[in-house]
Amino acid sequence: MTTASEPRPADAGKLDSAVLKVAAVVVLGSVMAILDTTVVNVALQALTLEFETSFDTIQWIATGYMLALATVIPVTGWACDRFGTKRLYMLAITFFLVGSALAGAAWDIESLIVFRVLQGLGGGMLMPAGMTILTKTAGPHRVGRVMAVLGVPMLLGPIGGPILGGWLVDSVSWRWIFYINVPIGVVAILLAWRLLPKDEPRPAEKFDFAGMVMLSPGLAALIYGVSNIPYHGGVGATNVWLPGIIGIVLIAAFIVRALKVANPLVDLTLFRNRTFSIAMVTMTLFMIAFLGSMLILPTYFVLVRGESALQAGLLLAPQGIGAMITMPIAGKLVDKIGAGKVVLPGIVLIIASVAVFTQVGADTSYLLLMGALFVMGLGMGMSMMPISTAALQTLTQRTVARASTAMNIVQQTAGAVGSAIVSIILASLLAGKFGVATSEGQLAATAALMNPATHDAAAVASADAFASTFTWTLVLVALCLIPALFLPKKPALPPEEDAAEGAPPAVMMH
Repeated sequence: MTTASEPRPADAGKLDSAVLKVAAVVVLGSVMAILDTTVVNVALQALTLEFETSFDTIQWIATGYMLALATVIPVTGWACDRFGTKRLYMLAITFFLVGSALAGAAWDIESLIVFRVLQGLGGGMLMPAGMTILTKTAGPHRVGRVMAVLGVPMLLGPIGGPILGGWLVDSVSWRWIFYINVPIGVVAILLAWRLLPKDEPRPAEKFDFAGMVMLSPGLAALIYGVSNIPYHGGVGATNVWLPGIIGIVLIAAFIVRALKVANPLVDLTLFRNRTFSIAMVTMTLFMIAFLGSMLILPTYFVLVRGESALQAGLLLAPQGIGAMITMPIAGKLVDKIGAGKVVLPGIVLIIASVAVFTQVGADTSYLLLMGALFVMGLGMGMSMMPISTAALQTLTQRTVARASTAMNIVQQTAGAVGSAIVSIILASLLAGKFGVATSEGQLAATAALMNPATHDAAAVASADAFASTFTWTLVLVALCLIPALFLPKKPALPPEEDAAEGAPPAVMMH
């Protein structure tokens, strides 16, 4: 067993079969949860017609899932320690599986929303629990490689989801966007039971119930308020500013309390670690920019170029191909040369690709756009998961579960904020082009584009609004460079606690 004083074998960084088996189980669960989110977004229009309801109501299929995620994520770190990551991961898959089966059998819109919340309770635990399992199994010196494996579904989900969702809705039935999770979930549970390492629960710490009452509803309220901004065209609506303020107050109260009590729900002392803090700031800015871009890219193809949801998904495929090329390479490089030397070039590639979209028009060459998307994918593969790796590499085994929880909270919150920011910018620009209220910008553009008499002029105006929105996105991505400059530029050393015990830990299979 390697200790801090012994040289590490030349092949110590390689992922052995035991780690790869664990990675396969975790990736399967992650693919199921992330694909489901993007698949459902494609089906919202079809579900509106199926249940003869308003778009406001149908949005709760997505919003309810997202709020369930925000509610359960803060509890996951404590639950991993208390019950063991393997048990919690299998429970999460079970929740998601049952929720999927019930959602597919939903008889009205109310039942579908309830079952989506049940799915969200499982989905919210899958990513942080899976990240904890992988990090503990691989050890700190191989975190970059295992995070690269975990990053595949996170980057490919937004691309594969629209393709799969478009095909299922058009050719099979909307119910199969949920039923498709059932066989995947059954296989995931069986593999998790068979392949995941046994981990004994740690001695029970007192559960921070007061912290949960503050943080979980606080996050849900904040994300709900922020997600309402695009529809209302600003922050003036009551169901934007009221839940937003309530969420901020509850989160602030949690932070004040967490700094004073023992064993808070989220361990804020993690942020005393300089590398962890820098990585979290970088991730926050990155998620705001990344999810904002991912939101409007397919919208451009559908709205301005008149493509179907399925065609828009296929046009985004070069981004996924680019990410698949660089992600495994980036994972190895992070472990060898440090995250900073990998993330910075990755962000530069993303900036170069977004710069192309700032010049987009109504008839821009698809070859140029797909080339830019490929470069964007190369950059995504070099930046997204290496940032997470930098956050986890310097932490001890005992703090990984809590750190994974904190990271997922940041990702969910920043993602919601980014989507809202970019959506409101686009809606405002479209509204200005068509002389309507901000909340009606996209509807006015759609109506003008569908009218043969106004189509050409509307396409030019709409494309100009998208180009201006991408300019703002470019600024958001460029801001990521500032904290990324301070990411470590040397390979991480094992944390003192883990080095004393020997890393990686022994893996006991079921």
